[in-house]
Amino acid sequence: MPGRLGRGLLTALFVAFVLFLYGPTLTIVVLSFQGPDGGLTFPMNGVSLHWFRRLFERQAVGDFGASITRSLALAAMVTLATVVISLAAGMAFRRRFVGSAALFYLTITSLILPSILVGLGIGLAFNQAEIDTHWWGSALGAQLTWTLPFGLLIMLAVFNRFDGAWEEAARDLGATSWQSFAHVVLPIVAPSVIGIALFGFTLSFDEFARTMLTAGTDNTLPLEILGMTTTVTTPVLYALGTASTLVSFLAIGLALALLWRARRQRA
Repeated sequence: MPGRLGRGLLTALFVAFVLFLYGPTLTIVVLSFQGPDGGLTFPMNGVSLHWFRRLFERQAVGDFGASITRSLALAAMVTLATVVISLAAGMAFRRRFVGSAALFYLTITSLILPSILVGLGIGLAFNQAEIDTHWWGSALGAQLTWTLPFGLLIMLAVFNRFDGAWEEAARDLGATSWQSFAHVVLPIVAPSVIGIALFGFTLSFDEFARTMLTAGTDNTLPLEILGMTTTVTTPVLYALGTASTLVSFLAIGLALALLWRARRQRA
């Protein structure tokens, strides 16, 4: 009996934690489906997709459609750069080279630096060089200081367990270095590469602090939301939250599908 009581209490605590964690998100999802005359609180006034249709229309202040497009494009660029650079760095760090330790600690340091200071430093560097800041340039570099350390740590953990005998066997069979990488190394580390891509996309899509001082005059989605929370008083904000959450779930679903395919190919 005491054991059942303990398990019941732990289960109730876990359910309460999940509700506390995801309850606000579920509330936003529900309120985003209000009718044209709906407000920001319960009770709901009708049910419709009106606010989702309004989402990509020009608002009285700001532009959600353009900011979402910029955030998706920026997240795609960050994802691609993070995957390529992390994979290359992981291959390079398999052997010691001059300055490898200093380069590793320099890369990891950006994880512990306050994000706002990183963005401020990059913004000031562009300003001193008399180069305009843009979401596709300076903001891209600022976000890479956040995503690359995670990608590098994942690759180091993967290659630390990697058996080099597989590559030697491929070379013994006549494969070149590129062929052994493409047909042996990459398929084995593919699940980790997919994980890095998911990290890069999700970290970039909602990044605020490092983007605020480096995005220039064109806002990304987090910056647009901040600028409009004090002026937009309609459920269009809730529709935006629902849509962005859906994008995140789609990215996770795509990553899981790619992982499943990679495991099937390995099997």
